Amino acid sequence: MSWIAIAGEERRWTDEAVFDAALRPRDQLLARGSLLIETRLSAEGRPQTLLSYERSHPWPGALSLQALPGGSIVLVMSQGTEVFHTLLDYPADARTDVLRLTFSWDSTRRWGRLALERPDSDKVAMRVTPPPPPLVLEDIFTMTRRPQLCQTDPDLVFFAVSDEIEPVGPMPSLTGNVPVATSGGYRCLKDLRCGDTVHTRNSGLVPVLHRVSRVVPALGSFRPVRLRAPYLGLKRDVVVAPFQRLVIGGSEVEYTFGREAVLVPALSLVNGFAAVQEEGLLTLRYHNLLLPSHDAFIAAGAALESLYVGRLRRDRDRLSASLLAECRAGLLPEQHRAGYQVLRPFEAITLAEARAA
Repeated sequence: MSWIAIAGEERRWTDEAVFDAALRPRDQLLARGSLLIETRLSAEGRPQTLLSYERSHPWPGALSLQALPGGSIVLVMSQGTEVFHTLLDYPADARTDVLRLTFSWDSTRRWGRLALERPDSDKVAMRVTPPPPPLVLEDIFTMTRRPQLCQTDPDLVFFAVSDEIEPVGPMPSLTGNVPVATSGGYRCLKDLRCGDTVHTRNSGLVPVLHRVSRVVPALGSFRPVRLRAPYLGLKRDVVVAPFQRLVIGGSEVEYTFGREAVLVPALSLVNGFAAVQEEGLLTLRYHNLLLPSHDAFIAAGAALESLYVGRLRRDRDRLSASLLAECRAGLLPEQHRAGYQVLRPFEAITLAEARAA
């Protein structure tokens, strides 16, 4: 199992198999799990209570997650007489960005972790914490289904609870049916394995080192975007995460931007023509490919950025917290970015319309 509660963007859902009081008392503790929060931080630098909840029965308990103007995330939890407190700093230049916060705990191992990420960046701030108290199922249900009994900031995008230790770090960003050009023709991304070979924009035919996959809430920076053919060279529609980037080259790019190629985030193309946001999904599974170098593989006729891992293999803590923790050490490359310019939304839409004309 994984996600058991999701709240945000007018969606409020809890897994009936977990929260049916007739099957499982809600005063039970969730001994292992993760709380995922995505938020925008105040541009004015005001303190924000991202999520706060307090109860008195069957015993006193509370949870408070705050963002402070000095650049810190503060988490305070209590169960009965036990009080837990931890703090994580984030870069001051990230104040106006979308931030993803993941708090995970394992009561059996007496372990906790707080991690902060920007969906458009490969940087992760992490802190392993002293043993935190586990959440109570009733508290999770109340925060999700009865918003009037808890406090959230208007800039909170969504929160979700999983009964697993959720990974942080490099994230997949393409749905499984995206057709990828291989040595044997186009194949669905979800069917590719280590050792398969794919066509890339810069390096020709290269081997797949690993395919990562993860189920995520279909909200916020995970909310899927449909890139529509024939824009940007696509031969068919593909569904990707908002921060999945395409590598675009050609004479229009060289003339307009003075560069051989540029990067275009899928979210920047959402205008009702080149791309639209998908509606109605609660969760979905994303995939991506790890290649020997940070390249773009050919998918549906376009060049889509592969998974970027940088020097992840040199950081044991970050590696063990990521989706690549089980990948064989010998398959983990060190990568560097090509340094392409990332287009702003109006630039991306202008380019898409010019390429489709």
